[in-house]
This record gives sequence, structure tokens and C-alpha cells, in this order.
Amino acid sequence: MSIENKLKKLKIEIPDAPDPVGAYVASKISGNLIFISGQVSVMPDGKLIKGKVGKDLDLNEAQNAAKFCGLNILAQLKKICKGDLNKIKSCLKLTGYVNSVDDFTQQPQVINGASDLISSVFENSGKHTRAAVSVNSLPLGAAVEVDAIFEI
Repeated sequence: MSIENKLKKLKIEIPDAPDPVGAYVASKISGNLIFISGQVSVMPDGKLIKGKVGKDLDLNEAQNAAKFCGLNILAQLKKICKGDLNKIKSCLKLTGYVNSVDDFTQQPQVINGASDLISSVFENSGKHTRAAVSVNSLPLGAAVEVDAIFEI
């Protein structure tokens, strides 16, 4: 099944790829690898999910924020692959950053929001290595940020 058909089956609409907010590129190909810069928790309507997990957001809200990071990763992939996500051979790694209070320890569960999305779209090819870490703050006050490495 093509990735586009898979997206339709899962009722996933990929938003337009957000532009970088700093002096960097959103994605870059090197050899057979695609590096996706950190994607923050921006919803398709442009609203940023902000705040500290464990204070302003609960686990479910944070997982949803991570899912939007995953959607933005897909948007960047689609853009750099000129619309053809079937070029993706494998997701190699996601790194997730959670803007959380000091005693919050469920970062892996938060980043599952992005991991589950990527795995559902690419199935076995979407299984990846991962890191999930807590941070004191993120750009623009975002709740979650995720970067990625894919193979083409």
C-alpha cells in the first residue's frame, strides 16, 4: 500500500511544512539519510502548544503535542521528498525533548505520541531508535520538540 493510501486509511492529513524560525534548514539530505530539524508542537492551524508538562499540560495533552511534532516531521519529509513519501525506506531515530517540571518522569510516554504516529504510517519501516529527554524550556515556549533521521 502506498504511503498516501495509508495516510487516507488512517485519516491523517499532513499539514504544510513549517518554515524554520532560526538560522538553519528544516531538513537536509546527506547520502541516503534525511535529517529533520527539531519540529515543535505546532498544530495545522498554526497554534503552538505551549507550556510545561506536569504543570500546564497533563500526559495526554503532552502526547497530543508530540503527535503534532510527528505530523510536522511528516510535512518536512514530504517537502524534501517532493511529495513522494514512498521514497522513505526507514525511520532510524527520533529524539524527543519535553518541556517538563523537575519531577516529571514520563518523557518516554510523551514522545510515544510522535513514535506511534510514525510507526502507524510506515509500519515496520517506521520502527526506530529513540531518546526522550526532559528540558527546562524549548523555543517559543513549546511543550514538545522532536527531531528525526530517516533513510531513503
